[in-house]
Amino acid sequence: MANEPQNKPDLSNTDAVDFIRSKVGDIYNEMPDAVIEAAEAENTKSPSKHQKYMLRLMDSGRDIAWAQTEWHKYYQSLNEQEKLEAWEEFYKSNKNITKPGDTTSAPTKSMSEVRNQLPASRHYQPRKRSLKPKPLRPVKAVEQPKVQIHLKTKHHLQSILFGLGIGSLAIIIFLFGFFNEVIIAPFIQPARNSSVPVIIGTGAISPTSTPEVIVPKINVEIPVAYNVGTTNENVIENDLEGGVIHFPTTVLPGQIGNAAFFGHSSNNIFNPGKYKFAFVLLHTLVDGDTFYLTYNHTVYVYKVINHFIVSPSDVAVLGPVSGQTATATLITCDPPGTSINRLIVIGQQISPTVGSDTQAPTTTVITTPKSLPGNGPTLWSRFISSDEGKVIVVMVALVAVIIIFRRTSKKEIY
Repeated sequence: MANEPQNKPDLSNTDAVDFIRSKVGDIYNEMPDAVIEAAEAENTKSPSKHQKYMLRLMDSGRDIAWAQTEWHKYYQSLNEQEKLEAWEEFYKSNKNITKPGDTTSAPTKSMSEVRNQLPASRHYQPRKRSLKPKPLRPVKAVEQPKVQIHLKTKHHLQSILFGLGIGSLAIIIFLFGFFNEVIIAPFIQPARNSSVPVIIGTGAISPTSTPEVIVPKINVEIPVAYNVGTTNENVIENDLEGGVIHFPTTVLPGQIGNAAFFGHSSNNIFNPGKYKFAFVLLHTLVDGDTFYLTYNHTVYVYKVINHFIVSPSDVAVLGPVSGQTATATLITCDPPGTSINRLIVIGQQISPTVGSDTQAPTTTVITTPKSLPGNGPTLWSRFISSDEGKVIVVMVALVAVIIIFRRTSKKEIY
């Protein structure tokens, strides 16, 4: 009992024992350095299981970082007993490193001497190691090089052509949707599709319950509204959806004076109404052609004596025609699909005889308009004036501004 050391630790101190146990456990949770383990394997005649594995790693010709990683995976796969064996082999071959709890063993071989014993064919650089094992740092994944794809000239050309094609298609759809009255007007040919026969003479025409205007040359037979009691352009444009309208400030057929009639030349196909192309071919009439008006159970025949184009403000064409007693004037917009000008076609009454016509009453006074009615607002103008249209236009404008700003900013950066 007298030979027992005086500084024997008090095992009754539970905290101290737990502390020592945790330190020992931390040491054995680490793993021996792969470089030193390789040196040990090289200097051992009968290598152990762990040393054989390390020799295989070193003989692979790979670098030390890879060997360290594979050794780490191998060590983590061992059970506690095998880990302890690996540490025993490690400390046995390296006397300068003390075992846990061993303070009496003296180093007999330096770390540099152990490393220098490795063959020259090993392609790695030994690193300094402290007596206390350090945790391994995680191996970073090797970043793959970015692959740059170089497109050929034809691929760039195909991309440009594709972009131009899609852009052109979008523009065509936009133009057709909002301005098709101008685009399709030249292709409208009522005479080819209408079943109305070409009329020769008044005997072929019988008045119906609905007043009509009939133009045989262009195969047009359209109802006429005589109940428009205002010159308000919005009202007239709305009534034009139902056919041709008689302008209320002018006389009626069978009365002395000039009866004026308005009809669409070409209106947007998405606008309401069946008679959007009533007078689209009116410009083909020449002097000597005839047209007919059925009104009040009577057929009135008119021979074209003049045709010309005026501005919308020329309201004088609504008045009596100089040198004529009874006439009818057909009016439409020109060019078709626009409201730039007005086409005027004046017909002289040839049947019944003018002598049977009566004077127009003067009891009703309607204000003469300042301009001739037109085709009405286009689909675009109606869209842009609506609340939904304004919101969409503002959103598109904002997106365009953002795109332009971002492109400009990128150019400044580069």
